[in-house]
Amino acid sequence: MAEGRDAPETSPSGLEGLTGELEGMLARVMQLTQEVVSMQRRLEALLDANRSIVGDLDLGTVLRRIVSAARDLVDAKYGALGVISQERQGLEEFVYVGIDEEAARRIGSLPEGKGLLGVLIEQPEPVRTADLSQHLRSVGFPEHHPHMDAFLGVPVRVRDEVFGNLYLTRDNGRPFTAEDEELVLALAATAGVAVENARLFAEGQRRQRWLQTSAEVTRAMLAADAESPQQLIARSVREVAEADLAAVIEPVPERHEVTVSRAEGSGAEKIRGITYSAEGTYSEEVLRTGEPMRITDARHPSGDSDRFIHLSRHVDVGPVMLLPLLGAGTRGLLFVARGTRAKPFTNGDLQAALAFSQQASLAWELADARADRQKVVVLEDRARIARDLHDHVIQQLFAAGLSLQAVASSLSAPEAARLAQVVEDLDSAIKQIRVSIFQLRPTSTGLRAAILKVVEDTRAGLGYEPQLSMHGPLDTAADSGLSEDVVAVVREALTNVARHAGATAVALEVSVVAGQLQVSVSDNGCGMGDGRHSGLANLASRAEARGGQMRLANPEDGPGTVLFWSAPISV
Repeated sequence: MAEGRDAPETSPSGLEGLTGELEGMLARVMQLTQEVVSMQRRLEALLDANRSIVGDLDLGTVLRRIVSAARDLVDAKYGALGVISQERQGLEEFVYVGIDEEAARRIGSLPEGKGLLGVLIEQPEPVRTADLSQHLRSVGFPEHHPHMDAFLGVPVRVRDEVFGNLYLTRDNGRPFTAEDEELVLALAATAGVAVENARLFAEGQRRQRWLQTSAEVTRAMLAADAESPQQLIARSVREVAEADLAAVIEPVPERHEVTVSRAEGSGAEKIRGITYSAEGTYSEEVLRTGEPMRITDARHPSGDSDRFIHLSRHVDVGPVMLLPLLGAGTRGLLFVARGTRAKPFTNGDLQAALAFSQQASLAWELADARADRQKVVVLEDRARIARDLHDHVIQQLFAAGLSLQAVASSLSAPEAARLAQVVEDLDSAIKQIRVSIFQLRPTSTGLRAAILKVVEDTRAGLGYEPQLSMHGPLDTAADSGLSEDVVAVVREALTNVARHAGATAVALEVSVVAGQLQVSVSDNGCGMGDGRHSGLANLASRAEARGGQMRLANPEDGPGTVLFWSAPISV
C-alpha cells in the first residue's frame, strides 16, 4: 500500500494574513455596498428631481423648481438659474433659492452675468472650483452678500440653444465632486425639456390672448357705439403685450411730421397730442418701410443706425416695439414700450403684435368705410331736406308774404302796419331757412361754408348755438384774400366771446351792403375789459389794410359788446 500523506499545517502567521485579507475584502465589499446604496439614493433623488420639474407648465414655476431640485440633489446651500438674454450679452432673469428676500434686498441689484458667471455664457461648458474667490474671472461679492466657496455651474440647453446656466455653491469648504457634476448635468438635460415644454405652452397661451384681443378689438370697432379706433388699439395692445405704455402715432398730411393721436399707460399724459418731426427717428423708418422693429433699450438703441426714438425724450422707457398700421396706405404706427428695468420683448412678442396690428388696421379700415357709408346716407338725407326747404317751404312763405302785402294795400294804416310786421317776420324766417339750407348742403363751398365751419368749431367753446344770419352774394363778392380776412374776423370775435365775455347769447351777421362786406358780432356779456387786446388789434389792421374799419360799441338795449368790421369789395 502506498503511504498516506498528512495535510500541511498552517502557521499562526499565515492565519493572521488570511484573516487580514478577508477583513480587507469585507471592508471593500461594505464600501462598495455603501457606494452602491449612495449611488442608488442619488439616482432616486435625481428621478424625484426630474419628476418635480416636469410636473408644471408655468415657466416661472418650472425655473424655481429646477433650482430647488439641483440644490437638494448635491446638497448645495445656494442655487440660482440665470436666463441668458436674447442678445447673449448677459442675464435677463435671475432665479435664486437659499437667500431670503430681506438679504436679497440688502445685497441690491441681481447679477448681470459678469465675472465667473459670464464664463458659462461665453463658453457653455461645466465649471467646477473648490473656491470661487480664487477663480481668475472672479470679481468678488457685493456688500452684505453671504459667504460662498465651492462653486458648480452647468449650462441648461433647450435643443441646440443654451437657455441659461445653473449655479450652485456651498459655504462649508466641501468641494463639489465629479459625481455631483454628472448628476447636475443629467438634471440640466431634463430641465431643458421642461423649459421647452413650458415655453411652448406659454407661447400657445400668448398667441391665444393676442388672437382673442384682435377679435375683441374688431368687434368693438364695428359696434354702433364704438369708441375711437386709436383708443381701442392703444389700450388693448398695452394690456395684451404686458407693456407699460402704448401709443398710436399718425403722420401729419403734407408735412414730414407725426403726432401722437392716442396714448395709454404710464406717462401717457406727457406724450398725448404732441407733434414732432419724423426726420431721423425710427418712426420715420417704420412708416417708410412698413416693417416692424424691436429695440432692447430705447435710451441706447443698438446697431449701426444713428436713428433715435423721439418719445424716449419725454418718457422713461426701455424695451420698445414699433409696429406699422397698414391700410390702403400706412395709417401710422403703434409704439409699445416697457419700463427701463423690464425684460425685453421677444421675437415671438414682435410677431404676435405685428399680426394684431395688421388685424387692427383692417378693422379700422372697415370701421371708416362703414362710417363713410353712414355719412353718405346722412348727407343725402340732408340734401333732400335742403331741396324741399328751398323748393317748397321758402316758396310757400314767399307767396304768403306777397298775399299779405296785397291785402295790406286795402286796409287802414294801423292794420297795414301790423301786416307789414308779419311780412317782415316772414322775410326774416326765409333768411334763417336759407342759412339752414347752406348748413345742410354737403357740397357747400366758398365764404358761406367757411363761416359755417367756424361757427361749428366755436360752438363747443361757447356752450350754446350762435344766432347766424348771412345776406347777399357772399361767395361771389369776396375774393380769396377778403374771404380769409372775414373768416379770421369771425373766428377771433367768437373766440373772444367764448373766452372773456361770459355771454349767454351771441349774434353773428355777415352781409354784402353797398359794395362793402360787413361783419357784426354782438353779445350780452360783461363788455370789454382792461386787458390786452392784441387779437382785436390784428382785426383792426386787417380792416385798415383794405381801406375798411373796425369799431367796438355797446348795444342799445342792454349790456354786452358789438363788434363791427367792414371792408370794400374789389370790383
